[in-house]
Amino acid sequence: MASRTVTIASASGLHARPAKLFVQEAARLGVPVRIRAGDGKAVPASSMLGVLSLGAVRGTEVTLESDAPGADAALDTLAALLSRDLDDPPPPDGPPTPQGAQPPKGNAAPDGPPPPEETPAPEEGAAPEGGAGLGGGACSGSGAGAIPGTGQGAGLGAGEVVGG
Repeated sequence: MASRTVTIASASGLHARPAKLFVQEAARLGVPVRIRAGDGKAVPASSMLGVLSLGAVRGTEVTLESDAPGADAALDTLAALLSRDLDDPPPPDGPPTPQGAQPPKGNAAPDGPPPPEETPAPEEGAAPEGGAGLGGGACSGSGAGAIPGTGQGAGLGAGEVVGG
């Protein structure tokens, strides 16, 4: 069985982003690899829960093992990955922004829908459509309550109820 022992270099250990990157690479390689911390139980390298359960912090020695075809290359790739600080974001690999291009406005993603427009607040004392007016003001409709779908409501407070 092929194996590699490597020390975790990521500042956060094998947790969160580093664990995600490691698990994704192990799955992408398509070679069944197991990982264990110290003398602990080995877990599949392609299992996020398994990898997180190791509790490997920076400086922890882990052992990668596989007896499948292609194991040596897969173990070398995964060992090299763990020996780097995976907390540092990789350099952007997308195309550079063309000169004069404007960044997306608001909180919209570059390819996402525009942010929702804000709805202006109703005037003080005015009844929202289909609802009841609270405070001073006048509402049309019956005093018994709102009439669904008509925009008419019951006035409650110091205002005058018109209609009914």
